[in-house]
Amino acid sequence: MGQRGAGGAFSITATSRALPCGDANGAQRCCSHPAASCPFPSRRKTMLNDLLRFDVKDCSWCRAFTTGTPPAPRYHHSAVVYGSSMFVFGGYTGDIYSNSNLKNKNDLFEYKFATGQWTEWKTEGRLPVARSAHGATVYSEKLWIFAGYDGNARLNDMWTIGLQDRELTCWEEIEQSGEIPPSCCNFPVAVCKDKMFVFSGQSGAKITNNLFQFEFKEKIWTRIPTEHLLRADNTLPNELHCYDVDSQTWEVIQPSPDSEVKPSQRRAGCIYSPPVVHFFPQLPSGRLFHAAAVISDAMYIFGGTVDNNIRSGEMYRFQFSCYPKCTLHEDYGRLWENRQFSDLEFVLGEKEERVRGHTAIVTARCKWLKKKIMQARERLKQVSVLEGQCGEVMLAAPWVGRGTRRPLLEVPIREAEAQPFEVLMQFLYTDKIKYPRKGHVQDVLLIMDVYKLALNFKLSRLEQLCLQYIEASVDLQNVLIVCENANKLQLDQLKEHCLNFVVKESHFNQVIMMKEFEHLSSSLIVEIVRRKQQPPVRMHSDQPLDIGTSLIQDMKAYLEGAGIEFCDIILLLDGHPRPAHKAILAARSSYFEAMFRSFMPEDGQVNISIGEMVPSKQAFESMLRYIYYGEVNMPPEDSLYLFAAPYYYGFSNNRLQAYCKQNLEMNVTVENVLQILEAADKTQALDMKRHCLHIIVHQFTKVSKLPNLRSLSQPLLLDIIESLANHISDKQCAELGSDI
Repeated sequence: MGQRGAGGAFSITATSRALPCGDANGAQRCCSHPAASCPFPSRRKTMLNDLLRFDVKDCSWCRAFTTGTPPAPRYHHSAVVYGSSMFVFGGYTGDIYSNSNLKNKNDLFEYKFATGQWTEWKTEGRLPVARSAHGATVYSEKLWIFAGYDGNARLNDMWTIGLQDRELTCWEEIEQSGEIPPSCCNFPVAVCKDKMFVFSGQSGAKITNNLFQFEFKEKIWTRIPTEHLLRADNTLPNELHCYDVDSQTWEVIQPSPDSEVKPSQRRAGCIYSPPVVHFFPQLPSGRLFHAAAVISDAMYIFGGTVDNNIRSGEMYRFQFSCYPKCTLHEDYGRLWENRQFSDLEFVLGEKEERVRGHTAIVTARCKWLKKKIMQARERLKQVSVLEGQCGEVMLAAPWVGRGTRRPLLEVPIREAEAQPFEVLMQFLYTDKIKYPRKGHVQDVLLIMDVYKLALNFKLSRLEQLCLQYIEASVDLQNVLIVCENANKLQLDQLKEHCLNFVVKESHFNQVIMMKEFEHLSSSLIVEIVRRKQQPPVRMHSDQPLDIGTSLIQDMKAYLEGAGIEFCDIILLLDGHPRPAHKAILAARSSYFEAMFRSFMPEDGQVNISIGEMVPSKQAFESMLRYIYYGEVNMPPEDSLYLFAAPYYYGFSNNRLQAYCKQNLEMNVTVENVLQILEAADKTQALDMKRHCLHIIVHQFTKVSKLPNLRSLSQPLLLDIIESLANHISDKQCAELGSDI
């Protein structure tokens, strides 16, 4: 997990993980501590205590200026930044070569960026146990230390100290509650939204992949299950995982196909320059004990131990997106919230409660519900035929002329009640669920009902979201109720989790003394007792987990043909029809929303243009891909047509426009310059037209051989001739004249 820091420079001390720095005297820096004793591969066995600085702009290393007495040489210490200082705590020190005086430390040092001065903080009162390989972060003007290794055992205690005034501060041990992480070391720490996140780490000989969340204000730990998403094994992984704090979901980030490698630059006066700096990175090889720091809009990864226990001196830079965020999920979410343009109504359970929805979204996301909708349509068609009406008319869009609405298609679902079904519907529209209060019994039982529906409807992705929430919510107060409900609903995986929770050494005695234990079914009590006496052998499956398809994947398939039978609008592009889905268009475009709300053409057909211009068929398909599933990759010539589309169609933000602009700037080549010139001329993009003419003039020998030069309009050919004439210098003109 990277942490946010100010952009500018990246410094390292001789150890193991990266944390950000602040701003000092106008110079922005970032300090870190990778898992090597120097910033590039070394076979030396001595610990170091030098401080090196990497300039992010110049891609160069320098030795940082220091005064005072620095910390003794060490590794596996922590380094964090508060204000204009870096604070180094603990670590392992001594003479590795002679194997003497080796010990963990609990000292605290401050390094001031403005003066380069090292100062040791001496405080009164109790001190944390000396340790290394611990976690450290800054929150609310305090340094927080968690877990680590004391030389004999792994720890899971927590300490904090104020960083404002060393004369008036002291260490304080924090009383933690909740599901405290097991004793561990070598783990990353990140702070977000008043919470600290601790991921993975070593616990004994085992490398785990758990994610724990600590709420600073309540001092409560919560475990966020990840076993079903992230697998820990003996290989060195090189994936980049992103955890969304809001939706509580994991995603593997794929690097851009435009990733490239650029050599580092050496600057005068600099003493270090690692062999290469990777920008827009090729995927780094698997490694451990590397450093990671976020500076401005990029993450920098340095060093680490790679295969065969070799220390790396590579620097990688991962550029975060600098474009407006994709609003696909939010746009579809608003469609669900306001239920505008609903064309079907689910009739749920014995009470026949009613929940409205949109055929286009539901049939794209859930095959089980799609089958139910098709059955309902078939029944309606049969009724229409019996009444002597045309069934196809009844199945058309729910509009008849202007302002008249067809009755909603009724779809009975006896297997579901309204409340859990609404949570499921929210997932179909957004790929997320709004988690209720964690730990409250009624809320946990609600998500269990959603989980049951997800299993029945074969929504693997929703299953995982429900499991994450429920497993993280199971505690001593609710475990028996959750276990009994899981048993009743035949949720075997969840029941297994509850049984394992109950028989833990630290839980068992408390659970069996509860009143609720006496009211359990006898079969469940027997299972618990047997589980305690003889735990089952855990079987590890090598089978990859089916995490289902995402909203983006489903909407892509829908546009590419899976949703053709549910189209209810015709888009006309220069007279050529393209079937589409009204609810999707309205969800993503205020232009279509306003049209469908106030006016609907009698024949259900809409002419497509961008202002006065009709886009090419290829550009129109690129726009549909953006509307349906947020795709922005397109040929550069399409970008010219669509550059003005966000203004005309009223998309939620200018994300599409930003990509179009970058696409044009980056991808004009000799091979496509004539197509882009034509598009620029049609759209009156004068800057781009001038840019294309500039390329044509300077590369005319190559451009003149392109077949489509002959198919250009006469005005464009005249523009090219005029540009060529302006480009020829007076001297060249004189030389041409002398040849005549």
